[in-house]
Amino acid sequence: MPDLICIVCPRGCKLHVENDVVTGNMCPRGIKYGLDEVNNPMRLFTSTVSVLNGMINRVPVKSDRYIPKNSVFDLINEIRKVEIKAPVYINQIIIENCLGLCNIIATRNIMKRG
Repeated sequence: MPDLICIVCPRGCKLHVENDVVTGNMCPRGIKYGLDEVNNPMRLFTSTVSVLNGMINRVPVKSDRYIPKNSVFDLINEIRKVEIKAPVYINQIIIENCLGLCNIIATRNIMKRG
């Protein structure tokens, strides 16, 4: 397993994980991070969705929870299919229960053009 840089705090400890043993951590949070990253990596998903008749063409979106890292490309393919009409409001659900993993929500207000 390659070494990891812990991102839980600003220290950025260099972790080594082997046989579910984490070394190199300066705090207990590094152990959890190292084990999670090796055994079940999760990510917060961010992207943009096309907006029709909006002041700008795309709205930034994110998942409302962490998703398995290996599902990111599946979510990208789903989001590419979506076009929404303005207005769009922050925290508005754009795709509910996307692929059974999460809701995709807007992270910016987009007002209607004209």
